[in-house]
Amino acid sequence: MKAFILHGTTSLMQNAHPLKLVDMPIPVPQPHEILVRIEACGVCHTELDEIEGRAVPAFFPIVVGHQGVGRVVERGEHVQSFAIGDRVGIAWIYRTCGSCEYCTTGRENLCSQFQATGRDVHGGYAEYLVVPEQYAYKIPEAIDSAHAAPLLCAGAIGYRSLSLTNIRDGQCLGFSGFGASAHLVLQMVKALYPNTRIYVFARSTTERQFAYQLGAHWAGDFHEEPPEKLHAIIDTTPVWKPIVSTLRTLLPGGRMVINAIRKENDDINSLLELKYERDLWMEKEIITVANVTRMDVQTILQLAGQIPLLPTIEQYPFLEANRALLELKRGSVRGAKVLVME
Repeated sequence: MKAFILHGTTSLMQNAHPLKLVDMPIPVPQPHEILVRIEACGVCHTELDEIEGRAVPAFFPIVVGHQGVGRVVERGEHVQSFAIGDRVGIAWIYRTCGSCEYCTTGRENLCSQFQATGRDVHGGYAEYLVVPEQYAYKIPEAIDSAHAAPLLCAGAIGYRSLSLTNIRDGQCLGFSGFGASAHLVLQMVKALYPNTRIYVFARSTTERQFAYQLGAHWAGDFHEEPPEKLHAIIDTTPVWKPIVSTLRTLLPGGRMVINAIRKENDDINSLLELKYERDLWMEKEIITVANVTRMDVQTILQLAGQIPLLPTIEQYPFLEANRALLELKRGSVRGAKVLVME
């Protein structure tokens, strides 16, 4: 099979082709595993973190990618959940221990043995992928594979982030950054909390215009003041400065949810320029998101069929994976990027 592998960490700005196309053996499903022929795989900022060493994979060389959608083509022994030909999705959560205090209380995302697709095992930038059947998800027939792919991470982690805000209908919710995840969460909020006012902070004029098109009440740059203070903010930016600069917009007792595995350090020295001391007060909370649970993925797929929830995507041929990653690094984003098998 054809697959893109990462041999080691590198700088994308110095190495525009960090992934190498190779031939690999088609994996063989073990008991309770299924073999999936990939049709589409989402491109996520986490791949940038893996490539550039902020979230180093468990081994090299490795196939990255954790938003894969495809058809079941082979079943290991004892598989009961899926039939040949079923269309399934594979998300970031690949396997957990299933028996620790976190796994047994619905918090498997915190399991110390959490394995991530494309970081701890080979991922979806390939023609085939094996996955334990209990960590695969049926894709609603109404959603094509390319549009389903971003739901598996950008959508699922977005749903988890929204849940952690504790937002109530009629309150004010902010988005710091407006990429693949935020544009899906905004649609969720419009459907689930119709009286909630949405405020978007984004550096790019294109992203701010996109936010307005999806129903944001206000969109501005990070230094601008929204018309009112916010009950919660979801931060999806890759850097530190937006966190500090938007704290000022939170109401007393407000909550900021940081949706990122790692932050880049390019702007960390500039934090000294911000007079943020007065904002670190009034019982404002900062909470981080860690991975996703299977329930998060199942819920977002159900919501996608009900709302309906449809990602805005930019499609790339599978062979142009490096170009998609480089454009993501450079900040060229409107919705989500997806690799499509030819």
